[in-house]
Amino acid sequence: MPYTAEISRANPTCFVFVIDQSGSMSDSFGSEGAGRKADFVADVVNRTLHDLVIRCTKTEEIRNYYHIAVLGYGGSVQSAFVGSLAGRSLVPVADVAESPARLDVRSKKVPDGAGGLVEHQVRFPVWIDPQTGGGTPMCEALSQAKALVEQWVSEHRSSFPPTILHLTDGESTDGDPTAKGKELLGLSTFDGPVLVFNCHVSSRGSGKLEYPSDGATLPDEFARTLFGISSVLPEGFRKAADQIGVRASEGARGFVFNGDPTSVVQFFEIGTRPANLR
Repeated sequence: MPYTAEISRANPTCFVFVIDQSGSMSDSFGSEGAGRKADFVADVVNRTLHDLVIRCTKTEEIRNYYHIAVLGYGGSVQSAFVGSLAGRSLVPVADVAESPARLDVRSKKVPDGAGGLVEHQVRFPVWIDPQTGGGTPMCEALSQAKALVEQWVSEHRSSFPPTILHLTDGESTDGDPTAKGKELLGLSTFDGPVLVFNCHVSSRGSGKLEYPSDGATLPDEFARTLFGISSVLPEGFRKAADQIGVRASEGARGFVFNGDPTSVVQFFEIGTRPANLR
């Protein structure tokens, strides 16, 4: 059965975040008060990285269960890490844990024990900053993701396969991404093919479609293109979706169209939940 390899220090897996940082990501994120798309997405990615670090923390030790890359694309395609990790590609999670660019102070509402909420100051680690500018060179971004993953799978043949989490708000400006996406989907370890998930975000705040199993229901060719380069959700990922109240039927693909802020949070939560972590 695919997607059953145990994830351990000797047998890690990897995540590649591919984030659209084009000019249109400076637009507001619908009507939900989330601000700019770029700001919201950067916050979610930073929170996701922090969650991955916490998941790998055992008795005050960071265990390298994961290797992580964050690619941003807009005016160019490059590592989106800032600070001491700037320019690095696949980074062991222990290095991620030790090297946030900075710790911001944020306000968080917590229960006060009497049925109310009080504001509490928390430190928020930052590894990527919001960036916007340029076009949407999606083909080049997927090509660079493929180069990273191809090298990684050649060195980790028995591992749980890599997961690519791609978020965009618009169509590719450097050609049809279908071929590049199919090349990514064609890579595999002995445990199964690489997983590619795509999340399209919208400024409209309406008409979202989450984890469909049939491309015929999609509204346009661009949506069908992203659907066609999205993996079918393995059973463990469908269970993760169900646990947070997202319906993903058998055959559902890791694809969201016209996603809103809630969709983005859930997309990264579902996509970073491979099973069998030791």
